[in-house]
Formats: sequence, structure tokens, C-alpha cells
Amino acid sequence: MSDKVVITCALTGVLTNPEQHPVPVTAKQMAASAKEAYEAGASCMHIHFRQQTQGKGHLPCWEPEVALEISDAIREACPGVIINYTTGTIGRDQQGPIDCIKMGKPEIAACNAGSLNYLKTRSNGTWAWPPMLFQNTVDKIQELLAVCKEEGCRPEFECFDLGIVRSVGMFQEVGMWDKLDYNLVMGVNSGMPADPDLLPIILKYLKPGSHWQATVIGREEVWSVHKKVAELGGNLRTGLEDTFYLPGGEKATSNGQLIEAMAKVAHDAGREVASPAEAREIFL
Repeated sequence: MSDKVVITCALTGVLTNPEQHPVPVTAKQMAASAKEAYEAGASCMHIHFRQQTQGKGHLPCWEPEVALEISDAIREACPGVIINYTTGTIGRDQQGPIDCIKMGKPEIAACNAGSLNYLKTRSNGTWAWPPMLFQNTVDKIQELLAVCKEEGCRPEFECFDLGIVRSVGMFQEVGMWDKLDYNLVMGVNSGMPADPDLLPIILKYLKPGSHWQATVIGREEVWSVHKKVAELGGNLRTGLEDTFYLPGGEKATSNGQLIEAMAKVAHDAGREVASPAEAREIFL
């Protein structure tokens, strides 16, 4: 187990309404929030892009110029930071993410590594939203990996269930990608639950020599999973995309607060938080 741990901050997410929650949207807000997280110990920023028009900040945006403006602002505020772009599109068309990668030149791009029925129910027995398929076919993944190779960008394989974890291993076996970086996404209602007891089982199915981290979505219960990740040697991620709650159950008002809490999780597990330079050696 490495005693150095890379902390990623997931700054804003895909649809959270900035009028209801303290998520950053504009380049200036994203840079300020990233700087708080960076100063608290995050050396990698996972970025979603939002529409910049007033009143539209809860909607996603795939304008390459917006991606570049936000990335440049974060890089200026956080020397040496690693930039990680979202690439998620519900359907097959991913030209927007591809254009953003080509213009913004992130070091890492999230690669959703398998399809998922994206479901959630309400307590009254109805669907929280109409059931939908998050479509990530092998040809879609291959298209994204080709762009990553061309742009010198490393894919982070997003795994929503154990079958997707095993699929990523097969991507390596058939030569789609060499060194793997798994992101275990836990807490999506129709994917892997946010359960620390699952982690030792999942780790048995990772390819040897791979990096891994967990994205844990939910309320204060997510912190028991982060603790286990730190103890088992994984890298760590949190941010307002993933949770609004601190370990004690209080609501977080900033990404900086969440990263401070995560740095404490790392230290309590006997891990040292990697600097941006150390994170580059580990990740890239």
C-alpha cells in the first residue's frame, strides 16, 4: 500500500442547481472553489461544465470555449493541479466531450466503462425520474480512448457495478488500454451501494498494478466508505458533486470543507496527502 494518497475534488457535478446548493458554475467561481480545495489538499480537480447564461447554471454545457476558460482559470489559481474532465453523455453521441478534451487538454478524462439502467425510486413507490439507460457501449468507449491516446490524456474508468469492473479488465486484455485506473462509483441507486464491506471483494477483481479510487455518493454515510478506501490503499475523492454532508452530518458549504475532512480521513489511516507534484508522479 502506498502511504501517499491523491485526493480529487469533484467540484460541481452535472445537474445540481446553484440556486439551491453552493456549487460553483462560472470560471471565476470554479477557480475560487478549486483553490480552496487545493489548499486543503486536493491535487486533482474533476470538472463538469455548466451553461454560463444567468438562470441556466443547472444545465450541462459542452462548449469547448467554456471548458478552456474554466480549465485555464483553475490552472492559474492552483499551480501544478491535475485537471480531470467529465465525458458522460446519456446516449451514443459524445462529440461535445471530445471537442472539450481537444481544446482544454485535461490530463485525465473520465471514461464511463459500461452501460447502466439509471434508476431511483421515491418512498411513495414511484420513479424519481423516468427510467433511462446510461449508454456506454464498447464502440463508444473505444472512440473516447482513441481521443485520449491522441491527446495524451489518461482515462479514468468509471465502474458502476462489478460487471463493469471486470469489463475494464477485458479492455486491457484485448489491448484497448494498458495501465488501468479504476474509479469505483458507489451509491448510485441502481449500481454498487455505498458499503465499505464491498470494497475488499471488488479489489480482488482489479487487474494487478492498477490505480483505484472510489467515488461515493450519498449523505454522511459515505464517510465510512472513504475511511475503508484510505485503509485499503486507494486514492480518495469527494466534493459537492458527490455529497453535501460532512462526517458529523453537518451540511458542507464549500468544497474546501469536504477536502479538509477527506485529508483528515487520509491522516487517520496513516496516509500522507500527495502534493500536486507527487500526484503527477503517481497518476501520470
